[in-house]
Amino acid sequence: MRSMSSTFAPSTWGLAEFFIVSQTAIPAVLYLPGTQPVRFYVRVASFAISIALFAWWAYGNAKSTRPHPAQPWLVASMIYTAAMVLHPFTSSFVGGIAQLVLYVAVMAPVFWAPAIVRGPDHLARLMLLLLVCNGVNALVGVLQVYDPDRWMPQEMSRIVTESAFGLGAVSYRGPNGNLIVRPPGLFDNPGAVAGPGMYAALLGLVFATSAAPKWQRALALGGSFAGVAAIYLSQVRVSLVVLALMLGAYVTVLVLHRRAQRAILFGGIAAGIVVATFTFAISLGGESIAKRTLTLFEQDPMTLYSASRGGQLVYTFDDLVSTYPLGAGLGRWGMIAGYFGSGGQSPLWAEIQVAGWAIDGGIPLVILGVAAPFVALLAQWRLALRDQEPKVRACAAVALAANLGTAALIFSFTPFVTQIGLQFWFLAGALHGASSSARTAANPS
Repeated sequence: MRSMSSTFAPSTWGLAEFFIVSQTAIPAVLYLPGTQPVRFYVRVASFAISIALFAWWAYGNAKSTRPHPAQPWLVASMIYTAAMVLHPFTSSFVGGIAQLVLYVAVMAPVFWAPAIVRGPDHLARLMLLLLVCNGVNALVGVLQVYDPDRWMPQEMSRIVTESAFGLGAVSYRGPNGNLIVRPPGLFDNPGAVAGPGMYAALLGLVFATSAAPKWQRALALGGSFAGVAAIYLSQVRVSLVVLALMLGAYVTVLVLHRRAQRAILFGGIAAGIVVATFTFAISLGGESIAKRTLTLFEQDPMTLYSASRGGQLVYTFDDLVSTYPLGAGLGRWGMIAGYFGSGGQSPLWAEIQVAGWAIDGGIPLVILGVAAPFVALLAQWRLALRDQEPKVRACAAVALAANLGTAALIFSFTPFVTQIGLQFWFLAGALHGASSSARTAANPS
């Protein structure tokens, strides 16, 4: 584990560090009162940074950067989506371009991140910075339930507050009968802290079981505790399932590395935190937390999924794909439709990523959309198990565990049009850059 002092020393910072911080700091602007009128511009800024770095890479670093294995799939996806701008059912030309730019911004880090990561030590430091940012976010989420008058944002997203159900749909009853809004963390959307909570929980446990000084491991463990607690308090059940997948993936790689002792330590501490934070969350959020969480065990996984997001999966392949095999045009769903939809095309509904891909590009985009993250995960798996540099293998194990969780969300969420997708492709690109740098250092000729 990298020293915290070196992580926060300004002289060691570069584009990668500032990008990571920006992905928490920019949305946190909406935590301030009076910012809802500029919400669109604040949300766009997080993605605009990725586009700017993509342009910087294309102008001066593309030829010197070793391509990531997923790049051909992503380039094909970009070209196909660009063609969809001309689809007769695209909501509007502006809406089509906006959808294209959003996709490009999310996948762009896999192109430019390898050029700004200097090796496995640098990547380990970046992961520590990710823990700090996500851990602080999760801690704020916990405090929002503990003392909402002080920590809850004064204004929530108008998308929620101006809906037919308002905050009632994203609230639950606390231990004293008081109404608790699902904590947003450093965002303005109720429940949004669950995403950072997953990464804080995983990264916190990784660093807590490393060879760092005791006080640093204790802080990392605190970040992991806050992450799991934030997930419970946000009542986003899928985040618990995905976190279990992340932790299981990391333990699996440790076992394959023949590091059984650390695998047992990691698994034991993880189990202890999951139980301890459950009790803690109930003390803050009341029996609603227990009832919501225990529904995960009342039915078999397939039945539970069918009751929550299974309908969307059926809708994708029975309705969307059969009706629009080559897509229904761009700008027809999500926030792009809300901001730019027009042209007489009615909006379509997508709660999961595969449905979004089916709307935007039909069967070809679904295939490309699934193939690109699969190839990225396969590359990370190979690095985690076969790379000659132990530090690269260690970083790859963490990146694989984190990104496997993100990829699994395509069946229950829309990660690849959000900052969660940005983080997926940043970790994929950063790991690729660290591996390339280590290979160059070992074979300078």
